[in-house]
Amino acid sequence: MDIQWVSQYSFPVSTLIAYIPVVATVVTTILSVVLARATLRYAEASDKSLALAREEYEREWSPEMHIKLERLDATEAKIIVTNLGKISVLLQLVQWRKLTHASPSLRWFLNEPLVGGRTWTENIGKRLRGSIGDDFQGPIAVSVTFFASGRLFRTDWFRFQIEVRDGEILRLDPVNIAALRVRVLEPGKGEPDALPELVRDVIAAPGEETPDGERVT
Repeated sequence: MDIQWVSQYSFPVSTLIAYIPVVATVVTTILSVVLARATLRYAEASDKSLALAREEYEREWSPEMHIKLERLDATEAKIIVTNLGKISVLLQLVQWRKLTHASPSLRWFLNEPLVGGRTWTENIGKRLRGSIGDDFQGPIAVSVTFFASGRLFRTDWFRFQIEVRDGEILRLDPVNIAALRVRVLEPGKGEPDALPELVRDVIAAPGEETPDGERVT
């Protein structure tokens, strides 16, 4: 009687063995889903860390230039270009214009290295009077183009108020500093091409319209 009851209600061993692969498959699937979610979270955290590191690096090593025109006496002035960033640059071009003109009134090429934290100066009295004339009163703008890290940059236009009478420089005062950071004119190898608007010369001040009818932001 006992043997018959055991035979009737006992779970067949063969059936139990048959369910083992199914259970193993379910457990493996659950573990795979958990590991996949953990991997995605780790990848997202890694991407955010890399983005923050890249942003910090670019902020720390991005080129920052400052331009100043200084009156020395009635016939002489000088330009002072200061490299405020850590990265060394190679000065390539200085250009300035009267803000009432559509094209630069003067430009000259350079090949001057400028280490981070240092300044480059040059007397510009003759160039200044030759470009604006012996009698002029109004604003002028100055910009510098340079190489850094294999890319060509250009600063925004730094504006100055100047007054020249009978060939004598009476005043030369800064109006404001550049409102924008340096712009990439020529990308490095493997980088996307710079947008066309980045290579246009900014003629008007921020908020004013250029001769083409565009508003500078």
